[in-house]
Amino acid sequence: MPAKQENVRADTKNAAQGRLGGEPMRSVHMKLVMILVLLILSLMTVVGAFLINSVTAFYLEEFYTQMADVFGNQELHDDLTTQTQGEEGGKTGGAEQMAEVLKAYSGALGVDNINRKLYILDSNGNCLIHPDGETGPKEYTKNLSFALTTGLETNQSGDESNPALNYMDVAVPIHRGDESYIIYIYDNKATANNLTDQMFTLIVEALIFGVVISVLLSFLLSKTMVTPIQRLTEGAMRVAKGDFSRKIEVASRDEIGVLTDTFNDMAGQLQDTLRQVENERNKLDTLFLHMTDGVVAFSREGAVIHSNPAAARMLRQSIGEETSYDQLFGDIASLEQVLEAPDHLEGERQVRDSFLQLLLAPFDRGREGGGALVVIHDVTEQRKSQEMQREFVANVSHELRTPLTNIRSYAETLTEGAGDIPPAMEKKFLGVILNESDRMTHIVQDLLTLSRFDSGRDDLKLARFSFGSALQDLYNAVYMEAQRHNHVLRLVEGEDLPDIVADRERILQVMMNIVSNSIKYTPDGGEITISAGRTEDKVWMIVDDNGIGIPEEDRPRIFERFYRVDKARSRQSGGTGLGLSIAREIVDRHKGTLELLDKEGPGLAVRLELNIEGPDHG
Repeated sequence: MPAKQENVRADTKNAAQGRLGGEPMRSVHMKLVMILVLLILSLMTVVGAFLINSVTAFYLEEFYTQMADVFGNQELHDDLTTQTQGEEGGKTGGAEQMAEVLKAYSGALGVDNINRKLYILDSNGNCLIHPDGETGPKEYTKNLSFALTTGLETNQSGDESNPALNYMDVAVPIHRGDESYIIYIYDNKATANNLTDQMFTLIVEALIFGVVISVLLSFLLSKTMVTPIQRLTEGAMRVAKGDFSRKIEVASRDEIGVLTDTFNDMAGQLQDTLRQVENERNKLDTLFLHMTDGVVAFSREGAVIHSNPAAARMLRQSIGEETSYDQLFGDIASLEQVLEAPDHLEGERQVRDSFLQLLLAPFDRGREGGGALVVIHDVTEQRKSQEMQREFVANVSHELRTPLTNIRSYAETLTEGAGDIPPAMEKKFLGVILNESDRMTHIVQDLLTLSRFDSGRDDLKLARFSFGSALQDLYNAVYMEAQRHNHVLRLVEGEDLPDIVADRERILQVMMNIVSNSIKYTPDGGEITISAGRTEDKVWMIVDDNGIGIPEEDRPRIFERFYRVDKARSRQSGGTGLGLSIAREIVDRHKGTLELLDKEGPGLAVRLELNIEGPDHG
């Protein structure tokens, strides 16, 4: 799983770097520069075209306005149309007189005979007056043809003032006496074209300067806008790699600044979320690894996805990636049966001396990544406990049935032979009935004691008493029983045995149980030594005998309830397998210890240790 996450992070990083280091023209920085440059180019082009057209239109309008003002002068009109006395020369003379008159207005007309020229033609179109070096107009323009044809001024009707033409002209018909003339002024637009060229050059220079300025400004502007975005991208790459250590600096309070601040908050929230998820995953991993039940997860193909050490330990075999479902649990149910099960399937398996309960269930049903989960529960102890309980019921039934049978038999004998049985025998029968009753009472008392321990209602009656005195009472109580078996019973007390805080009755019950077992399971004529002493804040008692002892394999379970080493021997001696378990319960409640000691030779040594100041100081 971690390797997969690292691969995803690496792919994300490479993709981000590829986008950042891709084609330059696709970057936001270059897009902003190109947009601003194109904006400046478009603006300057439109402004330049508008200015050039405006200048051309201005010169055209100025030309015709100028012509209209001059030729609309009544004094000039009178001078041009009135013949002078002695005027000779016919048409040529009249044209020369008109040319002399127009010289006085050459400034107003702007005639320089270089760029703007003056021609005087007769009504037939013959040029009478023209600039030096010319014979007449180079071409008969539309305005000139119109004036020759209609005799009307071109600036009044039919005039051509197209800005696209490379010239400006005006033709003015004049009637002087009996003759008709055409005053024709032709302007080649050289002045306007020069100004237009200069303006175009100025516009181009301004455009170049503006483009340079716009590129510089656009670089600065785009840098201002792109830098926060680059920081956001770098921050996103760090977050993709799992680095939440640095926050992105918020350089402004605009939309990008708000986005940066929001990204920081999102990264912080994501870090907290990932930390919580990591903690939960660690908890689950720890639980998964250390749980007592075994867990094995399989994919839909039957391959092992997860398994914990408990599963391998319970199944007594290693579980790896090459292990399949069929190898482990194919004999319980097929993988298809588990995946299609409405709830779960159950099974059992015995591995050596262990009993395992199996629960097989599908997970992520219907999803492509689903599979099967097998939970393994060790029920060995439950089986053993159930077996011991069944055995205990059988033993108790047998133990109770035997004294009941004896009591009934002796009671029936006494009833049937009433008056005929000798007093000595009758007394003996009644003694047997009493002993068997005591035996049943002892069995029932043990059961009640365990029941009170389990329910927690058996509280200790703590009091301070002499430990040495309790040992002496124990010795006196078992001495006669030991004598009946010809045992040598010794009591070895240490000096200055202190008073202890405990439940005297319960402690005597434990001591009595230990010594009674030694007397019971030591062949007649044996030796039993009861020794006691003190170590710092504790007192101890050891019961050592040379009896039959306990086999090594039975020692770990000797204090379990219902457990008996030799069932036949226990029945013969009246045991139910409860004595030592009751003794251990009592000692545990006193925060003491009850254990078997290793010893050389035959027999058994049992050590009891108690706190002098009671269970609260254990």
